[in-house]
Amino acid sequence: MLAAVSLLIWVVLTFFCGGFWQLHAFDVDAGAAAAPQQWPTVVAVVPARNEAETIARCVESLVRQEYLGELQVVVMDDHSEDDTGTLAEVAAESAGAKDRVTIVPVAPLPTGWTGKLWALQQGLEKAASFAPDYFWFTDADIVHAPDTLRRLMTQAERQPAELASLMVLLQAKTVPERLLIPPFLYFFLMLYPPKWITQDHAKTAGAAGGCILLRRQALERIGGVATIRAEVIDDCALARAVKRSGGKIWMGLTRKSVSLRSYATFREIRDLIARTAFTQLRYSALLLMGAIVGLLFTYLVPLVLTFHAQPMVWRLALTAWALMTLTYLPTVRFYGLSPLWAPLLPLAALFYSYATGLSAIRYWSGSGGQWKGRVQAPPQTAR
Repeated sequence: MLAAVSLLIWVVLTFFCGGFWQLHAFDVDAGAAAAPQQWPTVVAVVPARNEAETIARCVESLVRQEYLGELQVVVMDDHSEDDTGTLAEVAAESAGAKDRVTIVPVAPLPTGWTGKLWALQQGLEKAASFAPDYFWFTDADIVHAPDTLRRLMTQAERQPAELASLMVLLQAKTVPERLLIPPFLYFFLMLYPPKWITQDHAKTAGAAGGCILLRRQALERIGGVATIRAEVIDDCALARAVKRSGGKIWMGLTRKSVSLRSYATFREIRDLIARTAFTQLRYSALLLMGAIVGLLFTYLVPLVLTFHAQPMVWRLALTAWALMTLTYLPTVRFYGLSPLWAPLLPLAALFYSYATGLSAIRYWSGSGGQWKGRVQAPPQTAR
């Protein structure tokens, strides 16, 4: 019975979940779209807190965009304890773009705001003086290819979409990264299938916070980022607000924009997952139990029952494991890894179950949503 249910789950995920695993369908590197007739004015807003190791390369990649319209860059130095602001300014000068880069210190964080959203809010206030058509939100640890903004704008204008985002390539060089980072993308796409994101009648709304292009009118229509100021998973909250207001959203993948942040240990990836896992479950103990049981049942049962003595059981289980592996394989290839990593997805799911449980424990202990030295999860409430 367990093997049959497990196989049914994987049949549904494979054929009735928006084709989330078919990465070629939303890989923007795979083809070129016709350029728009006009190139709108854009202001890139970069929230940066203690990003001395990456901010220079990020700023350089932004000012060297091969974009045919006007592009300004606003770097928000969010109370950094290193040389983030200075290095951003030096990078702009070295690239001969000092007049296009503005470094702004962020005001003290008020109650009720997460750090990143407060930095974005401050950046938007500064960016307003440039009267942009679009805002480009990008993280300070990402290096963009010279044609990134041009391709992103082309997608936004072609769809058309008021919010267009790209999932950038994360590092997958160390053993922990190779085992656990591709599943991070796989699980995210399973929760937010890009095909469903673009459908007006579907409730699914998601975005990749490291690279978001947002039309100014859409931001004004939802009341600005103040309407989501306490959200820990701010990118999806923003996409949800835009879609609920009647705006169209779109999300794709790219290998040309790369995150410079590396995860050398399992502990670092554990903390990455634990930061938002319980938030995704709306801080609900009931949903937590369901999620962990669901992860273990969906991913571990096929692996365990593949070695069952009864032929009928192990054949069903093996088929489920095969479907799991085949749907995961495009993600493994997207990262340029050996196909031999694909059958190991159950081990990654076990790790994610552990990190999800830890996320809840941290929340209950008053240290949920930790990032850059800040506890961002809201105070506990009865659930």
